[in-house]
Amino acid sequence: MRPVVVFDLDGTLLDTAPDLLRALNQILNEEGLSAVQRADVAGLFGHGARALIGEGFRRGNRPLDAPRLPGLVERFVAFYAAEIAAETRPYPGLVEALTRLSRRGFGLAVCTNKREVLGEAVLKGTGLYALFAAVIGGDSLPEQKPHPRPLLEAVARAGGRADMAVMVGDSETDIATARAASVPVIAVDFGYGGRPAVEFGADIVISHYDELNRAIDTLLPSCR
Repeated sequence: MRPVVVFDLDGTLLDTAPDLLRALNQILNEEGLSAVQRADVAGLFGHGARALIGEGFRRGNRPLDAPRLPGLVERFVAFYAAEIAAETRPYPGLVEALTRLSRRGFGLAVCTNKREVLGEAVLKGTGLYALFAAVIGGDSLPEQKPHPRPLLEAVARAGGRADMAVMVGDSETDIATARAASVPVIAVDFGYGGRPAVEFGADIVISHYDELNRAIDTLLPSCR
């Protein structure tokens, strides 16, 4: 068994907002609605297509008929998948931090509520996929975060166990997932959490990936 670090994806590993916003605005344009700006939906990038589309329609002052939503979501996904990493970028210091962890013998995994195929595609598009031993998406298992099973499955597939694992995320959902799995958790304060990360109750909050290895050493002192 090896120690494992499990990361959320959107707003934690990658700033995916530009490409998600592009897909949303393509939908709104086709529906005759005005484009929205990043600031208009800043707190929703980690909540999936349904939340983004709903807010886009709300800002356009048009009711969104529930029966239409599944079709709109599939159109959104098609637009998004077509250029999934056009403007998406890793957060500063991430690649260096992941490389250091790998050299130290840590397994790395992703646990996201994004569809697994999209999670893998965006990691491949940004050149990060090979660094991860496992990617668990929102459709990989019957359960999604904040249920603990996706996190525990990510740890297991990366060759670890819960008592030698750490979760890194940007939202209240990530912290709740880690707590449910009895795994210590680090929050980043630059993601899509919607409010200050210090309010989520993580064990440690970091502001840059330069701080990650030290934070992990604090939470897993036996792995130093």
